[in-house]
Amino acid sequence: MDENELAGQITPLLVSAGLELYDVEVTRGTLRVTVTRPGGVDLDALAAANSLLSSYLDEHDPMPGRYTLEVSSPGLERRLRTPAHFTGAVGESVTLRISLPGTPAERVSGTLLAATDEGIEIVTETGSRTARYGEIERARTVFAWGAAPKPSPSKGRAPKRDVAARGH
Repeated sequence: MDENELAGQITPLLVSAGLELYDVEVTRGTLRVTVTRPGGVDLDALAAANSLLSSYLDEHDPMPGRYTLEVSSPGLERRLRTPAHFTGAVGESVTLRISLPGTPAERVSGTLLAATDEGIEIVTETGSRTARYGEIERARTVFAWGAAPKPSPSKGRAPKRDVAARGH
């Protein structure tokens, strides 16, 4: 069973639990299901989704052999794999690893301006750039961790004089 087929089967289960399917990824021995919902996903919701999916997958085994089920939220810095992921991240800060034939891979960071069925447009410090999905090796959103630090109030001031050292 491929990822799209599996996504179609488990989406109604997750919706019944008040969750949305963000991503399904099948890798060597691991079935990774990423869920979300407005306002975020807490541990109780993840535990409920894990239990619900485990029961379903026990009856409708999607993969031959043994595998590990991982259920998680996308997190603050989430992976972007599908056109829908990119569309949902328009306006956000992203970082991409782009690989064009015959050139070394390059890291590009900026604000995701647009996403279509074919590719994306990103605004960087040096201008606008487009990339087709087949050229994007990896992509994720970038979360800005708080405000920039304020300058120290003591910088730029004259050093305090030591009154005791001068004998006063």
